[in-house]
Amino acid sequence: MPLQQNLLIQANPLFNPMGNDDLDFRTIIKGSTTGLFNLNAVKYSWAKSLYQVMVGNFWLPEKVSGLKDDQRDFHSALTPEEQRAYKGILSFLIFLDSIQTVNLPHLSDFVTAPEVNLLISIQAYQEAIHSQAYATILESVVSAEERDEIYYFWRSDSILLERNKYIGSIYQDFIDSPSDSNLFRSLVANFLLEGIYFYNGFAFFDTLVDMMKMPATGRMIAYIRRDELTHVTLFANILREIKREFPEVYNEAVLIEMTKTAVEQEILWSNHILGSKIMGINGETTDGYTRWLCNQRMAMIGVNPIYPEAITNPYKHLDRLQDTNGDKGNFFETTVINYTQSSSMKGSWDF
Repeated sequence: MPLQQNLLIQANPLFNPMGNDDLDFRTIIKGSTTGLFNLNAVKYSWAKSLYQVMVGNFWLPEKVSGLKDDQRDFHSALTPEEQRAYKGILSFLIFLDSIQTVNLPHLSDFVTAPEVNLLISIQAYQEAIHSQAYATILESVVSAEERDEIYYFWRSDSILLERNKYIGSIYQDFIDSPSDSNLFRSLVANFLLEGIYFYNGFAFFDTLVDMMKMPATGRMIAYIRRDELTHVTLFANILREIKREFPEVYNEAVLIEMTKTAVEQEILWSNHILGSKIMGINGETTDGYTRWLCNQRMAMIGVNPIYPEAITNPYKHLDRLQDTNGDKGNFFETTVINYTQSSSMKGSWDF
């Protein structure tokens, strides 16, 4: 790895009177801006499109009805294996959104395009909403004792603890030692977290809904998933811009290595928490779905499939259950091609 990637880099000053906000000087990172959010001058027009989708997805957990019915389902309709998976998966999802809420401002300090900073701020808000959504689910469905068990499931589950430590350590490395290489690893970790880590858990809740179980939890997860699809799109675009503007920072070998680790960990954890006694889910479907999903995510950033044999999604019921939000959902699950820069998007943010 080049020596310069290990040198410490500086966060953006809060106000830089000597900065230059002209679009010709704007870059995704390492720019020199004044600190002013001049959103009438936008270089990355994909950010304008994504902004419209993200703010259009506004929702509140308190408005989702039916969780009391889920409480009855949890105790009378779920098998012991499904109850364990429900609690363990919620524990992991709670951790993911918790760490994202806290970590995203650290990353934003090194992004030098205000239109992209704006999206990261919206994402941080949405991650906080997701934490409130999980709290609402737990308050409605399980007892107070079970809530603590779910929040701190990693204390008694070594596989979940290792997962959480791996993700947290990548973020912490960048906070403790901000360098080009640690920044890139942190951005990749965000992309993988938003694009791979959530989705076997989402598939479990969708499978319950397909069996007419826990429908309110399923609706809440559908809203969360819709947000997460915009988040993975955001980081896919950031990585693509770094590849174009800063090839010395972009490291595809590191990206692929981290992706393989993420896939291996996701399969290990999912097989551990889901087991083989939940209808429609087994080790084969988990492996196939995770590898297929990985290839979809790599396509978003222009990387060849890591698992070329994984060409189909084994969970056919997901297509009919997932809230696609019109054409946007199908788009987010496949490609970011439509979010390329276009001169026709310059000007107002309302279009």
